[in-house]
Amino acid sequence: MAKVKTAYICQNCGSQYPQWTGQCKNCGEWNTMVEEIVEKTSPKSLPGSKTKQNVINIIEVEAVEEPRIKTPSEELNRVLGGGIVLGSVTLIGGEPGIGKSTLLLQLALKMKKKIFYVSGEESASQIKMRADRLADVKNPNCFLYTETNLEKILHEAKKLEPDFIIIDSIQTLQSQLIESSPGTVSQIRECSNEIIKYAKENNVPVFLVGHITKDGQIAGPKVLEHMVDVVLNFDGDRNHLFRLLRANKNRFGSTSEIGIYEMVSQGLKEIKNPSEILITKKSEELSGNSVAVTLEGNRPMLLEIQALVSTAVYGTPQRSCTGFDSKRLNMLLAVLEKRAGFQLGAKDVFLNITGGIKTDDPALDLAVIASILSSNEDIAISDHYCFAGEIGLSGEIRPIAQVEQRITEAEKLGYEKIFISNLNKLPKRKFGISIQEVSKVEDFHERLF
Repeated sequence: MAKVKTAYICQNCGSQYPQWTGQCKNCGEWNTMVEEIVEKTSPKSLPGSKTKQNVINIIEVEAVEEPRIKTPSEELNRVLGGGIVLGSVTLIGGEPGIGKSTLLLQLALKMKKKIFYVSGEESASQIKMRADRLADVKNPNCFLYTETNLEKILHEAKKLEPDFIIIDSIQTLQSQLIESSPGTVSQIRECSNEIIKYAKENNVPVFLVGHITKDGQIAGPKVLEHMVDVVLNFDGDRNHLFRLLRANKNRFGSTSEIGIYEMVSQGLKEIKNPSEILITKKSEELSGNSVAVTLEGNRPMLLEIQALVSTAVYGTPQRSCTGFDSKRLNMLLAVLEKRAGFQLGAKDVFLNITGGIKTDDPALDLAVIASILSSNEDIAISDHYCFAGEIGLSGEIRPIAQVEQRITEAEKLGYEKIFISNLNKLPKRKFGISIQEVSKVEDFHERLF
C-alpha cells in the first residue's frame, strides 16, 4: 500500500513543508502555502528497480544517433535541430492568442502519422471549426479527445497507440492522486511526471502547451522546464503579423536557431526568406532609416532600424525603444556624446525595429548609431548601405561573429556597401559587395556622410 500524507506546498516555487508557514523560505513569497495530499510510493515500486544497472566507463558507451520525425514545417525542424526525437517531451509556451494551438493543430493535420490531440480548453466542435479554416490537407488519423483527467487520457493513449501526442494545455490536467485544483504546483508536477514516464516507456513524442505568467515565465513550478527535453517559446507582437519560435532548452540540438511565421487568415505561414519581407520598399529616401545584418543561430537576416531624434519639448528627454534593449540604447547615446561629441542629452530619441521583431544581437549597434546620426542631422542613408558591428564603451567598433555569412546575405539581396569593423578577419575571396572597414565611431560618421 502506498503511504499517503499531507504536506504544505508553496504555489509559487513548489517547495514542500511539513507544517504551515506564512512565508516561503525558498522564494520569500507570503501566503502561498496550500495543504495538499502527497502520495509516497515504496522504493520497491520505483520504475527501473528490477533491472540491475552496472557502472560503465564513458569510453565504452556506444553513441547512438536519436531517430527523428521530420515535420511538414521546415521552421519547426530547424528550431528542434532536425525534427522531433522519438520519446521526447516538448513544452511550448507563449502569450494568449499568439498561435500555440494553431501551430500544433496545423502540425497534427499535415503529419502523416496517428495523432492523439488532447484538449482541456476547447470542445471538439471548436477544434473542428478551426481545423476547417486552417489546412487544406486533412489527416484521417488525427483523433480528438476533450478531457482533463490524466488517468483517462493515459488509458485512451494506451488503447489508441498513437505516433504523436499533443496536450493543450498542461495547466488544465488533473490527477486523481492529488487532491488540489488543476494548475496548482502539485498537479502540474504530478501530471508532467506521468506524461514523461509514458513518453519514455512507449517511445512516443509528446508536445505540451504551457501557459505563461504576466512576467513571461511558464506557469507552474520551474522543475517542469527541467523535466522536459525541449522548451520552446512562441512570441511576437500580436499587432504585427510575424511570430518567432525560439528554443530556450534543447537536449537534442542547438538553442540558437529561430523559426519565423506569419499569421494569416488560413493560420501560420512559414517565412522562407525573412529579409525580403522585413525591409520596407520605399519610394523616397528618408532620414533615420538604416539596415542591419543580424544573425539568429545560423540564419542571417536583414532588419530595418528606424530612429527619430527631436528636441525635447517637455524638459526631460525621452528614450523609447521597440524591439531593442533600452539600456543598450542609453549606452550607445552616451558613447556618441562622450567619444564622438554629439550633443544628444537634451533630445528625445525613439528607436524601432520594424516588423515587431525582438533581437539582442550586438551587431545591431552600428545600424542603430547610423540611424540616430541620420535622424539627428536629417540626412538620409543610401538604400544600398547596410551595417554590422558592435560598439564598445571607448567608441571602438568591435568585430562580430560569422561575418562572411552576413556579407553573403547582404550581397544576395543586392546591397552595394556594408560597414563592418576593421578588426574582422575576412576570407581571402572577392565579394560582389563593397566592404567599408571602420575602427571608431567618429571615423564612421565621416565615412557615412
